[in-house]
Amino acid sequence: MKIDDNFYMKLAIDEAWKYQLLTYPNPAVGCTVVKNGEILSVEAHKEAGQGHAEVNALKAAYLKKYPKDVIKIKNSANDIHEYLMKNHNGFFNDCEVYVSLEPCNHIGKTPSCANLLKELKPKRVIIAHEDINYEASGGIETLKSVNIDVSTDCMKKEAYDLLYPFLKWSKGTFIFYKMAQTLNGCIDGQISSNQTRAYVHALRDKADLMLIGGNTVRTDKPTLDARFIAGRAPNIMIYSKNKIFDNNIPLFKIPNREVIISDDLFKLLDYKFIMVEGTYNLLEILKERVDYLVLLISPKIRKGLNALNEIDMDFEIVHENYIGEEKIVYLKRK
Repeated sequence: MKIDDNFYMKLAIDEAWKYQLLTYPNPAVGCTVVKNGEILSVEAHKEAGQGHAEVNALKAAYLKKYPKDVIKIKNSANDIHEYLMKNHNGFFNDCEVYVSLEPCNHIGKTPSCANLLKELKPKRVIIAHEDINYEASGGIETLKSVNIDVSTDCMKKEAYDLLYPFLKWSKGTFIFYKMAQTLNGCIDGQISSNQTRAYVHALRDKADLMLIGGNTVRTDKPTLDARFIAGRAPNIMIYSKNKIFDNNIPLFKIPNREVIISDDLFKLLDYKFIMVEGTYNLLEILKERVDYLVLLISPKIRKGLNALNEIDMDFEIVHENYIGEEKIVYLKRK
C-alpha cells in the first residue's frame, strides 16, 4: 500500500460524511480521483437515485482538465456513464480512484460503477470496504477481470463507521437520536441556526418515522415538518402513556401524515430508518435502542435545562463536521 493511500481515502470518507443519513436507503459513499499525484476531484453520493460517488468524481475529474466539455451539462447518472464510456479517450489510464465502498456491480436506478471503471481502465482502484449487499457486490472481480490493480481494506475501520447506518437499516431498524445543545449542554428553547435547522429538516424528509415524547408535544406544540427544504413531513410516533392531546397542535394538521400515539416501543421494529427528536428524558428511555446520537452543538453558553444526573451512556465519536459555525458530532452507542 502506498503511503499516500490513507490521505486520499480520508478525503473521500470525509466528503461522504457530509451526506450521511441523507442518502437513505443507499449508503453514504465518497470517492477521490488522483492523476499523477494531482487531486482532480473529491465527490460523494448525495441522494438515492442520483449519481454514485464514482460517477460524480469521474465527471468532476474530467472537467478539471476539460472545463468546457459538454459533460458539464449532463446531470443524470445514465447520461454521464454513457458519455464517459464513449469519450474518455484513455484519460483515466494513469489515474488512481479511491472509493470508500466497493463499486456496485449491478444495474439499479443507476448503471454499474464497476462496469464503468472496467471500461475507463484507471491504473489503480483503492477500496476501503467490500459491499455487503449481495445484489450489488462483485465489483472487485469485475475490475480485476481487465487487469486493473485493485487494493482493498485501506482505512477499513473508518469506512465501516461510515457504512454502519446502512448495515443496520439493510438488516432491520436503524434509530438515530438528534439533539441540539449549547457548549455548556443547555437544551432549552431554539438553539440551532437556520442553516442547521435546514439540515435537520433534510433528515426529517428521509425518515420512515419520527419519534418524539408526549411531554415535548404538549409543551412545544411543534409542527415537525420539513418546510425549510420544502420536503416531505415524516410520519410521527408520539411516545406517551396518556393518549389525549390537543388536536390543534400543528403536527396533527399535516395532510397525508400518520400519527401514532403509543408507549409500545416494539412498534419501532416495523420501520427501517427512525429519527428521534428530544431531550435527555426520552434518551434515557431509549438508551438500549439508539444506534447513533447526532449532536448539534451551538457555540453559545446559556442557562437552562441540562443533562439528567441519572443518565449513564457511553458513546464512540465516529465523526465531527461543521454546519456554518455549529458543530455536528456523530456518536455511535458502545
